[in-house]
Amino acid sequence: MAMLTLLALFNSTSYEYFFVLCLIGFLIIVELSGPFTVRPAWRSRVNIVIMIGVIIFFLIVMKKVLDVLNISMVI
Repeated sequence: MAMLTLLALFNSTSYEYFFVLCLIGFLIIVELSGPFTVRPAWRSRVNIVIMIGVIIFFLIVMKKVLDVLNISMVI
């Protein structure tokens, strides 16, 4: 809800910005919630979600770069 409020406040509502902000928030929560001395079993499952998020983030960045270069991309 905080992400949507900030995006609405700055009049920058788009799914790309929302996804990137949620991914950053998720990464912060995962890093702060995990213990430093022991690697819990749930961490391997979270790493899969993180990798999927990074791949989607990479696709968003590629789309933005190709838009700036005026090259069309089919997804």
